Amino acid sequence: MIFLVTGTAGFIGFHIVNQLLKDGHTVVGLDNLNTYYDVSLKHNRLRQAGIEAGDLQYGMYLSSNKNSAYTFVQLNLEDKFGLQTTFQKYKPEVVINLAAQAGVRYSITNPDAYISSNITGFVNVLECCRHNKVKHLVYASSSSVYGLNGHSVFSTSHHTDHPVSLYAATKKSNEMMAHTYSHLFSIPTTGLRFFTVYGPWGRPDMALFLFTKAIFNDTPIEVFNNGEMYRDFTYIDDIVTGVLNVAYDEPPVSDSGWKSDNPDPSISSAPYRLYNIGNSQPVKLTDFIQAIEEATGKTAIKNMKPLQAGDVVSTYADLEGLQERYGYRPSVSVKEGVANFVEWYKNYYKV
Repeated sequence: MIFLVTGTAGFIGFHIVNQLLKDGHTVVGLDNLNTYYDVSLKHNRLRQAGIEAGDLQYGMYLSSNKNSAYTFVQLNLEDKFGLQTTFQKYKPEVVINLAAQAGVRYSITNPDAYISSNITGFVNVLECCRHNKVKHLVYASSSSVYGLNGHSVFSTSHHTDHPVSLYAATKKSNEMMAHTYSHLFSIPTTGLRFFTVYGPWGRPDMALFLFTKAIFNDTPIEVFNNGEMYRDFTYIDDIVTGVLNVAYDEPPVSDSGWKSDNPDPSISSAPYRLYNIGNSQPVKLTDFIQAIEEATGKTAIKNMKPLQAGDVVSTYADLEGLQERYGYRPSVSVKEGVANFVEWYKNYYKV
């Protein structure tokens, strides 16, 4: 099939493209290469796929020098004309939208970036899917949409009307926008709520990267809520498997059992679905740090801090929907996944 994947210089997008190419598909990758974190890491991810940073020019389509089935374009989702041109030129059958302005805390000080990329950019993607007969749009949502949800386990059947960060609000908005287009224009859409993804080539603003760097440099790490936090850490290989199970399968259809007087938010009379994609085994932050200490062979210097604005204490994914529909079963333990990341980090930074 022909896939268009946005955010391909990002952590998850990089791994998704690699697997799509291994599976023999044609891929058009798109990324704006913004400076939210170290652009050289994004360039090096692209280089792994055969795209050289020195050849990059905004709006130019570059063919991989390693795989003729891969084409990359540096483009903003807000660039409506450029996005329309890309859809018309390559005619993707399936779109995997991973591009977004990420980060909970960053959204407190830089709200405009989230509106531009996550709202305006996403409606441009929807419009392009609408006018180019895309068979299926698979898009990244986030566990952050659960916000003030008081349940111990987060289910897609729960309502998510109380976000605690603008980032979460934009992801919630994406789900609502997708439903509108599924309802009005019969575009099959599937939203995947990611739960704290980690692994090799990961994001430098995420806890695992920050902690590993600090531990190797013998500098303190900031442990929020005094370590009384739980995260459903999910290894990148398990995420890739789950995303592609959805993307390779038949797109969603309307659910005749959906009831408007008692609506389940994860399904609809439109061709629309929402799933959690996580590990369903929350890990205490202090235990996660211990796994890093074991992998690095060093002891962390901990600076205990209160809970930060926009953070939630615990995330725990109910995976029933993804398991029943696609047989999704995450298999990589935190100890194994952390060790894999630390090994990559040591090799990449020559520690």
